[in-house]
Amino acid sequence: DPGADASLCGMAATGASGTNAVRYGTMRPNVLNLRVVLPDGRLLHTAGPGRQPRKRAAGYDLTSLFVGSEGTLGFLTQATLRLHPLPEATAATIATFPSVGAAVACTVQVLQAAVPVARIEFLDEVMADACCRFSGMGLPVAATLLLELHGSRHSLAEQQQQTQEIVRQNGGSSLAWAEGQEEREQLWSMRHNAWYAALALRPGCQGYSTDVCVPISRLPDVVVETKKDLQASGLTAPMVGHVGDGNFHCIIILNSQDPEEVQRVHAFTQRLGRRALAAGGTCTGEHGVGLGKRALLQEELGQEGLDTLRSIKAALDPHNLMNPGKVL
Repeated sequence: DPGADASLCGMAATGASGTNAVRYGTMRPNVLNLRVVLPDGRLLHTAGPGRQPRKRAAGYDLTSLFVGSEGTLGFLTQATLRLHPLPEATAATIATFPSVGAAVACTVQVLQAAVPVARIEFLDEVMADACCRFSGMGLPVAATLLLELHGSRHSLAEQQQQTQEIVRQNGGSSLAWAEGQEEREQLWSMRHNAWYAALALRPGCQGYSTDVCVPISRLPDVVVETKKDLQASGLTAPMVGHVGDGNFHCIIILNSQDPEEVQRVHAFTQRLGRRALAAGGTCTGEHGVGLGKRALLQEELGQEGLDTLRSIKAALDPHNLMNPGKVL
């Protein structure tokens, strides 16, 4: 379920996910084979030419190696993807909450209750307001969850009842369920335009997206701490995320010509990454390490892990031609 202007090979290269990740997985388990142009010009099919088994145990897992490699090991030019059947019935809704903590706590409880939710997306009140204004939808300015359930018509009714009860227990106000395709597409188009909605908060400024991923049990604490940090930092940075798998983003809208603001953004992103690491999570759930999180990668993996990554990079790209300086 790529958003904005994402491409499939681009999503594979950054190990991205999407709104369906909580039920159907991120890019990694959904890529069966990749065609890669190696730095020396050779063509590699990571699972073998034309092969697309659902599982394999033949040699090292080269497909997983290149998923998330951020263009540092080769060009991804073709992806063979796993397909999932369309559900018999689908229902989506929007629930609003008195605080970000309540919204994320509701997410955790939905997952712990084993409700087979397909999508569960979080918007803080800043992001909800921006999305509503950008899309023209009249919704409350409040911490918000967008939920979608997939299943048979019989099972869907039970899932809706479970979800509504958990929303109510967390002080949420649940709106009517949308089951028609047009209604659901309108709801999700609002979420998919979150990047552009955030940019519209400060016309003429630039967007900088950063994300982390933490264990579900630690998600409420980390989100609440991050919200307080953002307010103290004075940054315009709406929060949005695939919270069903513990992943959330801060879309920071900044004036890149203001050195003081740029420094505040850098300091915040480093604190955010270290907050996730302290909670047993990762400094990046889907956007990759790039340039900005190289120091955090060493803290996350340790020297032995970093040395192993460098050995792989040196073996495949001895002349450092591919995205030099990124990740390592």
